[in-house]
Amino acid sequence: MAQYFAIHPTHPQARLIRRAGEIVRGGGLIAYPTDSCYALGCLPSATGSLERLRRIRDIDERHHLTLMCRDLSEIGHYAIVDNARFSLIKRVTPGSYTFILHATRELPRRLIHPKRKTIGIRVPAHPIALALLAELDEPMLSATLILPGDTEPLADAEAIRARLEHELHLVIDAGSCGTEPSTVIDLTAETPLVLRKGKGSLAPFAVEAV
Repeated sequence: MAQYFAIHPTHPQARLIRRAGEIVRGGGLIAYPTDSCYALGCLPSATGSLERLRRIRDIDERHHLTLMCRDLSEIGHYAIVDNARFSLIKRVTPGSYTFILHATRELPRRLIHPKRKTIGIRVPAHPIALALLAELDEPMLSATLILPGDTEPLADAEAIRARLEHELHLVIDAGSCGTEPSTVIDLTAETPLVLRKGKGSLAPFAVEAV
């Protein structure tokens, strides 16, 4: 049964963040808030929780997962980013954007798109998510917490616990953080391509959703 932590959305309690970090480092799968909506998260090395995440979401290895990073300096370890792409990402980071980039050889094959060799990268602008990533000192593998058959992500921590209490190790309650997922932008080609219009504005990219 999932543990349940009520953490202040703007001033996270250090004691609870440390405990949440212990759960994640122990291989746990958690539900946690971001600046767009709630997400599922685990360490990239937690293969059991990765399989459980995919089962909960009903997705396979062809669905892009996201590496949640605490800052821009981490991105270069996991994705290939030239100066132009880095400048573009820097303008809107942290924020409600997920960028699809070519993965580096640092990443195990089980984490990347099997044909495109790409990975989603994101730096969230939520105090709890950033505090947890700083505590872990490494990225979390994440996916939007929307369940099969639902039209929107789950927005209430109590509802998350009610539906997933036997699937998760921890639910972090920070109140509602909305139901609009991040904007997903593919940066693998010369021109940015919007794969999903979400919370992040398209204005900085001079592109439109297709």
